[in-house]
Amino acid sequence: MKSTDIRQSIIPSSFRSRYENFHYSPATGVGDLIWVSGQVGTDSEGRVGMDMTEQARFAFESLKCVLEEAGAVLADVVELNTFHTQMRRDIGAFVAVKDEYFPDNYPAWTAVGVTELARAEFCIEIRAVAVIGSGGR
Repeated sequence: MKSTDIRQSIIPSSFRSRYENFHYSPATGVGDLIWVSGQVGTDSEGRVGMDMTEQARFAFESLKCVLEEAGAVLADVVELNTFHTQMRRDIGAFVAVKDEYFPDNYPAWTAVGVTELARAEFCIEIRAVAVIGSGGR
């Protein structure tokens, strides 16, 4: 096995308390593959977004931060999985925000309706898989 194939935890400094409190890695990398844990609608100070649009932006910004720590960019995302507590009501607003972050060369995407997330006020969670360098920087 090459040293680049060793599993690495990816923990941006702003995620350190989550790592220590909840015992999970914001992302795990093996070689050029990055698996990003679910990102929810909070900003870097833990404030929850007021609505779907704000929560989606916060979640995508967190995703972007984790990817950058891993040496990747949003264009390197090959798969998105999103979890929605009010999918029928909010899917249009979510797609509008998603398109701000992925304006073309769309990743594979699966959207799942769920009854609840980790906190009652969360309405969206986003997880992703990326391949470093695949976005054609």
